[in-house]
Amino acid sequence: MTSLNSHGLRFAFGTLTALPVRVTRWDRRTARAGMLCAPLAGLAVGLLAAVPGSLLLLGGAGPLAAAVASAALPAAVTRGLHLDGLADTADGLGSAKPAEAALRIMKQSDIGPFGVVTLLFVLLGQVAALFELYGRGWADGALGTVAAAVTARLALTLASRRGVPAARPEGLGAAVAETVPPLRAMAVACAVVACCAGAGVLLGGPGAALHQALAALAGAGAAHLMLRHCVRRLGGVTGDVFGALEETAATTALLVLALG
Repeated sequence: MTSLNSHGLRFAFGTLTALPVRVTRWDRRTARAGMLCAPLAGLAVGLLAAVPGSLLLLGGAGPLAAAVASAALPAAVTRGLHLDGLADTADGLGSAKPAEAALRIMKQSDIGPFGVVTLLFVLLGQVAALFELYGRGWADGALGTVAAAVTARLALTLASRRGVPAARPEGLGAAVAETVPPLRAMAVACAVVACCAGAGVLLGGPGAALHQALAALAGAGAAHLMLRHCVRRLGGVTGDVFGALEETAATTALLVLALG
């Protein structure tokens, strides 16, 4: 079991980040363990992203510079993989073509107009939300950055549960699709929401705890709606769809936090 958990962590960090982690096993059991560990990969990315934003703010820079830094670093830590998936998914869905043709569009290396516009507004939304959070102080900005990153990877755990098929027989989507038992996915979701609420207590008491929990739930809920649409339109999930789900969850969580 310890060995499987170790391989699962390697799988999560090796496939969901660009950190120098080598994936040593690539099978269904390891994929299940990796997707259950996905929020931990999000925690690492979120902590890394919170550092430059907090340091800039504490060093005298304004909240806008801090927001841009915290929004840019996750893209760097993942080599833009999830943003690319978001753009490709937007192009495929925006084409309004049947599933097979939409999937072909998503596999192309270029980015079309739907992808460009979607990337623009999603990144603007993330920066705007982080600007509001860092405007309240470095702790609010840092916690929002971490919570969004963890919620984003929780969306991948939930999308890997049994009953959600792969749209293609190959690729990351096929490797992890239907590997996670629904009850274990729900347990991970409850743990993430509870941890976000706990962090909120440290930041500002019961009101902040509720706000953090609602942000995590909203992010997971928005990703679920996107997942249902992608399954209906494309027949299942792909690696690109996972990228779209992650960015949807992160952006939603940040926007909910910015409303407080």
